[in-house]
Amino acid sequence: MRRIYRGVFIVWVALRYGLDELVLTSFQKPWLRVVARIVSVGRNLDAPRGQRLREALERLGPIFVKFGQVLSTRRDLLPPDIADELAWLQDRVPPFPSKVAIATIERAFRRPVSDIFVQFDETPVASASIAQVHFATVRLADGSVRDAAVKVLRPGMRDVIEKDLALMAMMAGWVEGLSADGKRLKPREVVAEFDKYLHDELDLVREAANAAQLRRNMEKLNLVLIPEMYWDFCHPEVMVMERMKGVPIAQLDRLRAAGVDIPKLARDGVTIFFTQVFRDGFFHADMHPGNIQVSLEPESFGRYVSLDFGIIGTLTESDKEYLAQNFVAFFRRDYKRVAELHLESGWVPHGTRIDELEAAIRTVCEPYFDRPLKEISLGMVLMRLFQTSRRFQVEIQPQLVLLQKTLLNIEGLGRQLDPELDLWHTAKPFLEKWMTDQIGPRKLFEQLRAEAPRYAKLLPQLPRLMHDFLENRPPDHRRELLELLAAQKRTNRLLQAIIYGGMGFVLGLIAMQVLVRVRLF
Repeated sequence: MRRIYRGVFIVWVALRYGLDELVLTSFQKPWLRVVARIVSVGRNLDAPRGQRLREALERLGPIFVKFGQVLSTRRDLLPPDIADELAWLQDRVPPFPSKVAIATIERAFRRPVSDIFVQFDETPVASASIAQVHFATVRLADGSVRDAAVKVLRPGMRDVIEKDLALMAMMAGWVEGLSADGKRLKPREVVAEFDKYLHDELDLVREAANAAQLRRNMEKLNLVLIPEMYWDFCHPEVMVMERMKGVPIAQLDRLRAAGVDIPKLARDGVTIFFTQVFRDGFFHADMHPGNIQVSLEPESFGRYVSLDFGIIGTLTESDKEYLAQNFVAFFRRDYKRVAELHLESGWVPHGTRIDELEAAIRTVCEPYFDRPLKEISLGMVLMRLFQTSRRFQVEIQPQLVLLQKTLLNIEGLGRQLDPELDLWHTAKPFLEKWMTDQIGPRKLFEQLRAEAPRYAKLLPQLPRLMHDFLENRPPDHRRELLELLAAQKRTNRLLQAIIYGGMGFVLGLIAMQVLVRVRLF
């Protein structure tokens, strides 16, 4: 019965905020168009559709707010006005009672809060759709006392999530089955993607592991602070970490008054992101202003403070190659190469004409070159490429959609800090280094070093394997042994040629690397 009541409430909210018009207006059957007229009688639908959708999701509760946040990342599927409005769904959820948070902590660690923490602040400092944060003081195993932030999962989230996801999947099936626009938006695919992200965020130990990996990756960059995880106090429902002190990045007046170099801050943000993407292939994928602060402490003045690591994006070497070469080809106006990259990636269906795809990509990209480079949005370029690819029935990989969403966030933040920010000028060194590393001698040596343990194990076995092979040969094949011995001399000469040729090859790679730096960019 609760599920039925919940379903009825969801339908009522959808009708109250006019969400039916987002799909019913595209129905082809006459009786469905009549339903659309009936349900719209007596309602005030003057507000834009994106605003009404956002308000409806807020009314439905934390799970739907989180769904709206994830939905806002699918700019390859959503109209821009809806995606922009949903992007405002950040930390707008009221906190749950502190007594419930304390009960969750005590259940997780099986002892009173007073035994776990030296001091625990019952008033939450932040509240989001999945969890809320309290400040505390904790004594570590080495006896030191540290200021900490305690993230506590909202109670009963898993049961609520499972019920709401089941309803979402059911409604997505209805929308996809009844509406032509619904099929294009692929609601079931979006719900499945949301299911994955949400279940990942429900495990706070997983989030702590993401933070630890990012902290190691960024340690030597000296541009961003990432909290240390206190592993003795981490549990799937509770995460205790170093307390970070900073000013929210949206408070620009306060940062300027403190003497922070705002243009440098903008450049540093882009540097951090591209380092994570092209060097590590492991990037913070939820970098909206609510998760970013700036340190004013003397020892780390002007450095970013990164928070909330529930959504992390990963890229393979082939993903990074696809992105880097697309960006390089785009800025060289080599649209044929962009089309070829789609084909080489395996995402273009067999039989797609490269010239047609090239023409479509040229239509997307060429207008950008009427503007200065600093005004070109790499995120928008990537989004338009994805939209064009979809016209050719290309299935875009989820990790690249997540990257595009994060890149749009970074661009928006960077240009809010510094309207004159030239994103291409900042990104170019990363693309240049990646390209030269892929064809330079360093890459060759790295691959040889990676394979060395395998070769070291195999080489000592070669004489025995050769002996066993020859012993098992028929008698009339003994003659082959003599031929092999004769061939050994030729092999020795060939090895000498390979050695000298290899030296020449390495020198050629070095020369090619120099030419790439001079000519490619």
